Amino acid sequence: MTGPPDDVRMRGFHSRIPLEEALSRIVDATAPLGKAEEVAVSAAAGRLLASDARAPRPVPAFDRSAMDGYAVKAERTFPATSYDPVVLEVAGESLPAAPFEGRLSGARAVRIMTGAPLPAGADAVVPAEFAEEDRGFVRLSGPVAPGKNVSGAGEDLAEGAVALPEGRVLRPQDLGLLASIGLGRVRVAPRPRVGVLATGDEIVRAGATLEPFQVFDANTPMLTGLVDRWGGTLASSTLQPDEGPRLRRALGRILASPSVDLVLVTGGTSVGAEDQMPGLLADLGRLIFHGVALRPAGPTGFGVAGGKPVFLLPGNPVSCLCGFDLLAGPCLRRLQGLPALPPYARARVPLARRLSSVAGRTDYARVSLGEKGAEPISVSGASVLTTATRADGFVVVPSAVEGWDEGEVVEVHLY
Repeated sequence: MTGPPDDVRMRGFHSRIPLEEALSRIVDATAPLGKAEEVAVSAAAGRLLASDARAPRPVPAFDRSAMDGYAVKAERTFPATSYDPVVLEVAGESLPAAPFEGRLSGARAVRIMTGAPLPAGADAVVPAEFAEEDRGFVRLSGPVAPGKNVSGAGEDLAEGAVALPEGRVLRPQDLGLLASIGLGRVRVAPRPRVGVLATGDEIVRAGATLEPFQVFDANTPMLTGLVDRWGGTLASSTLQPDEGPRLRRALGRILASPSVDLVLVTGGTSVGAEDQMPGLLADLGRLIFHGVALRPAGPTGFGVAGGKPVFLLPGNPVSCLCGFDLLAGPCLRRLQGLPALPPYARARVPLARRLSSVAGRTDYARVSLGEKGAEPISVSGASVLTTATRADGFVVVPSAVEGWDEGEVVEVHLY
């Protein structure tokens, strides 16, 4: 076996860089793709806001009723009791699309529906269940305080207030809020387009006929979902055997594609005789690092070719998952011009039992959540994908510690 001095095939890694240094090199080698784009609010679910969305007008824009009932001047109701009700003349009604014209004054009330504008001169609403209307008059059996059952102008959002902040992943209810402040279009970060190259003589597409000693490609579907979760979109995917010329042509085609912004290679990146991808990337561009002090994604590599970031992710599924979550995913965020924050909710939870690690290496530990807290499932088992499917999330054990004892509170990133 021969190769250049930095060829790790059948030799092993002499050293691996810390996770923090790997992330720093990724930042130095990449830049945001460019300007944000505008999309219709109705098509913005799952997109990342590129700038604060501000309310151009108060929400609601006017005082309105929060109940079906009767709009009144509150002080007129103060004497009312069930034994001695207050009787007011019904001067008209206010509907959501047809407000009461004029000003409420004297011993009068206005019939009003939920969402309808509050008449001038009124400052409260008596719910219908505390009123009885008959022949143009309404009997009120109890008092209401000023402002009761009224949704005031600007109560939800003041004019100019930030409705949703930059960097937010838009949810369906967010689209409703954006529409409620009158925004038909919204500025979102561009979605990086990702090309995936899965390698391995033994790998076949799910659904194909499985020959002896072959395995199905689990990584491409998983990466497709991860890319979407982190704000990207799959542009292409291909599956290639471990043949140097074919791998070179396949990677070259992806790099040459104008519809690809970032490349993910899975497999062929460790220290085996057939692990050719680091050498190919070095030939086609620049291999910036190969080998990270990280478990279970130690053989992860990164470089740039054709002006595009290229990640070499391990072929073992959990290693691939880890390498994406801790390295490739943050790069996707950077391409969008956003902070490298993971798209996972986080919770601080006590450990149900000790979580062991090794100083000098970062661990990606899968955990499940139970009555006693976070139960470590595994930090090893790179090919056992069920350690991730049984997990509720993962804990990142930093390289400076050797784990945590039972009962210590840790931060769990929730799948």
